[in-house]
Amino acid sequence: MTSDALVIFTPSGKRGRFAHGTPVLTAARQLGVDLDSVCGGRGICSKCQITPGVGSFPKHGVTVSPDALSEWNAVEQRYKDKRGLIEGRRLGCQAKIMGDVVIDVPPESQLHRQVVRKAASIRAVKMDPATRLFYVEVAEPDMHEPSGDLERLARALKDQWQIDRIEAGPAVLRKIQPVLRKGNWDVTVAAFRDHHGGPTRILDVFPGLYEGALAGLAIDLGSTTIAAHLCDLRNGEVLASGGIMNPQIRFGEDLMSRVSYAMMNPGGDVEMTKAVRAAIDALALSVADEAKVPPQAIMETVVVCNPVMHHLFLGIDPVELGQAPFALATSSSLSLPARDVDLTAINPEARLYTLPCIAGHVGADAAAVALSEAPQDQDDLTLIVDVGTNAEILLGNKSRVLACSSPTGPAFEGAQISSGQRAAPGAIERIEIDPVTKEPRFRVIGCDLWSDDEGFAKATEGTGITGICGSGIIEAVAEMRMAGIVDAAGLIGSPEQTGTARCQPEGRTHSYLIHDATAQNGPRITVTQGDIRAIQLAKSALYAGARLLMDEMGADRVEKIVLAGAFGAHISAKHAMVLGMIPDCPLDKVTSAGNAAGTGARIALCNIAARAGIEAQVTRIHKVETAIEPRFQEHFVNASAMPHAVDSFPNLSGVVTLPDVSFNTGGSGEGGRRRRR
Repeated sequence: MTSDALVIFTPSGKRGRFAHGTPVLTAARQLGVDLDSVCGGRGICSKCQITPGVGSFPKHGVTVSPDALSEWNAVEQRYKDKRGLIEGRRLGCQAKIMGDVVIDVPPESQLHRQVVRKAASIRAVKMDPATRLFYVEVAEPDMHEPSGDLERLARALKDQWQIDRIEAGPAVLRKIQPVLRKGNWDVTVAAFRDHHGGPTRILDVFPGLYEGALAGLAIDLGSTTIAAHLCDLRNGEVLASGGIMNPQIRFGEDLMSRVSYAMMNPGGDVEMTKAVRAAIDALALSVADEAKVPPQAIMETVVVCNPVMHHLFLGIDPVELGQAPFALATSSSLSLPARDVDLTAINPEARLYTLPCIAGHVGADAAAVALSEAPQDQDDLTLIVDVGTNAEILLGNKSRVLACSSPTGPAFEGAQISSGQRAAPGAIERIEIDPVTKEPRFRVIGCDLWSDDEGFAKATEGTGITGICGSGIIEAVAEMRMAGIVDAAGLIGSPEQTGTARCQPEGRTHSYLIHDATAQNGPRITVTQGDIRAIQLAKSALYAGARLLMDEMGADRVEKIVLAGAFGAHISAKHAMVLGMIPDCPLDKVTSAGNAAGTGARIALCNIAARAGIEAQVTRIHKVETAIEPRFQEHFVNASAMPHAVDSFPNLSGVVTLPDVSFNTGGSGEGGRRRRR
């Protein structure tokens, strides 16, 4: 009998070993993976659909063979024949584990859907979009002055709107004649003008005065999540916002894992490109439906993303980005038909614009943040941190702007954490620990009550308490530090050292118990020593990147910090400072910009001059490469302490007092072993 198979579920990152022949649904339930099912595993409800991966997954250390799951069976075939099943999908109740496998749980199969926290922030934007509507009265055809309908339309646009040159594709040419006649020679033209010049391109024509929707889509294509804002191109109003998990997570949680997947699996880049394009198409339909806007009214799309996502979205092999000198296929902005990247849900003539990339690992999303937050216009030295799986960091003021990328990894998203999960109803998002009793109280997504409030149990009956998300694990570790449960080196103390039985032995280390519902067949939620290390690695990378930019700028302090991104918008500045995620700064000077990359995409969508402006600004931003800078490693090592082994944090005094405890006695446990080495 061969050894048990390793099963890894994405996007949760939960893993475990199971005997061959174990149904996928059974494995998911035992690991606490959010996989829905209401039919008792009979293959009727189809809610347990999963997508198995095939090939090499260097990040997970496994190679998945095509026969890692049991063969397609009659129940699955019957369901597919009657109701349809997306190609590559299996039913989790029917597919059995036969070997090491990576399994993706798509959003529609999750009982507690991911909360993609990239809502549109309020921002006044001067409206001057690239795509606009023009009402014209066109001369009727005349046998004595023969000319084509397109040419007479062009003449009307020039006479009535001073538009000199136009062009139109075959799809529009097919519509012009019937639309002109239906409108009795009065039509409305949706036209796109490129800020680099050239002819104005007709995207669509409507009979008479068109008063329907004219929309654009601003997309923030992240490593973990994809957010979309549907905007009215007449006034900039956000009509609807939506978000989904990036389906590429099943190929790797971080960017380098996806590059490795492309390297190890021929055609892997094509597979990832197809997945993300299909996801964006589905997201476009979703937000259009929410806003009650016909998808055909979406005439333009602006996309911002990091360089690896940029290449994969455009269908470019990202392998060169996985090795020095991290060369981009192109760093320039792009303007092209949306259909060239298989976006078929929107208007067939819609245009796509991508912001320029700054450098090999600082992409169009960082350019969008720069467009949104404008560090080049600040008097104060401002640090802007877009916190995510890969953090983009900007530092500057009116004199100079620097940028770098820092590989924080997925821990901030709740991945690679023992009780971690993505943000979804039931996930712990806020936590406080009493410094005297060491007892925790917490809040979960979907409920405004704290766990010690009356009515909390009833209010959370529907969602349960399922795990801990990124903002929750940050607060948990920081609160443990403030309560004296964790020392400056990141070691969790024993019950005797901390004075609480919640610190429980776990192998040669200890864990801290937050919530135990095993008596009710619920989860046991803890923070382990491994979780602390994962957060230390992530926060050290973030801090080291910021310090590296400060060194380059010749600054010991920053005057203002802006936390951007879905995660950055939901973490407490105090807890971030306690951990040493960010450099020292007065807490009242630490603000949240929300989804700044998405805001930058909206600005570029609504204002054509902003595109030219950020293209020029990007050439003036100096990139600092963390991968080859020795000082990065030095800062990284010092930043592993909480908050830091060298730098002081005077602005924390008066806000919080960190206990002077040390559990590193040189005895058993991870800290002791490291000290002896």
